[in-house]
Amino acid sequence: MSTPPTPDELAALVAVTTRLRANVESVVTGRPELVRTSLAVLLAEGHLLLEDVPGVGKTTLAKAIARSIDASVGRIQFTPDLLPSDLTGVNIFRAQTHEFEFRPGPVFAHVVIGDEINRASPKTQSALLECMQEAQATVDGRSYPLPRPFLVVATQNPVEMEGTYPLPEAQRDRFMARLTVGYPSVEAELDMLDAQETADPLARLRPVTDAAEVQRCVDVARRLYAAPAVKRYVVDLVTATREDPGLRLGASPRAAIQLLRASKSLAAMAGRDHVLPDDVQELAVAVLAHRLLPSTEARLSGRTTQDVVAAVVARTPLPVATTAAPARQTAG
Repeated sequence: MSTPPTPDELAALVAVTTRLRANVESVVTGRPELVRTSLAVLLAEGHLLLEDVPGVGKTTLAKAIARSIDASVGRIQFTPDLLPSDLTGVNIFRAQTHEFEFRPGPVFAHVVIGDEINRASPKTQSALLECMQEAQATVDGRSYPLPRPFLVVATQNPVEMEGTYPLPEAQRDRFMARLTVGYPSVEAELDMLDAQETADPLARLRPVTDAAEVQRCVDVARRLYAAPAVKRYVVDLVTATREDPGLRLGASPRAAIQLLRASKSLAAMAGRDHVLPDDVQELAVAVLAHRLLPSTEARLSGRTTQDVVAAVVARTPLPVATTAAPARQTAG
């Protein structure tokens, strides 16, 4: 069993995430919960899918997260003619040495921004499957490890828009969370107009942490305590999606693992050393809904997978009693 994080380690994590949140929110105004959930995905070593109509700030959020961390960044503009080798890299023959040299693609970075991922063909989209699950890329039979931390932040337009391809189920399942940016409030949009009237706030953004510090925070968040009752609650939620008549495909075991990891990150950002059912409830829709396939009846009635997950959360009983983090041993 892993050692629980110390108060000093939790305090350091809170300090890092507070700086990151303030930095990103200086650009992405009026969406504090969106930023908080995005950073929870980062600390859980997950990947983030941002879906909404064009122009609401999906790419801005992705860039703000990348620029807030002093780490390598790869950007991929997905287009219909993009090839898998454009992502992972290629072997180039060097006539001088009569040997092949591997030239890595943009996925070999700590933060990979995939802009409009669903404008590429499913074949190209699938090039990310191994990268996102195993943190490695295989080219011509040889596997190359990717740096840690490794985060893919992808944006996509709604499937109904012209020139888009739906993401394969296996691809969606590898994204820890899907978030909708939405339109800002009137006040936030006025602030945005003032901030961008003379300059782009992204151009002024500077890193407030580095990759090594983020990786330490990832390791701390992973060691948080989750009581057996909380784990059972996660499994109950996932199982309920598999039995819901409104769905023809429920959540996978990977979804349960990622929901617990994201909940640990959210708890760590709050300065707690244990997970509460509230953390699980807050993230359930973002982590589960995009993995599910609605039944024909649900589609005809206008029910979305978000609606189904919200209903599952509402009817699944909360743990009767949860146990806080085990007491530390003291000399005596």
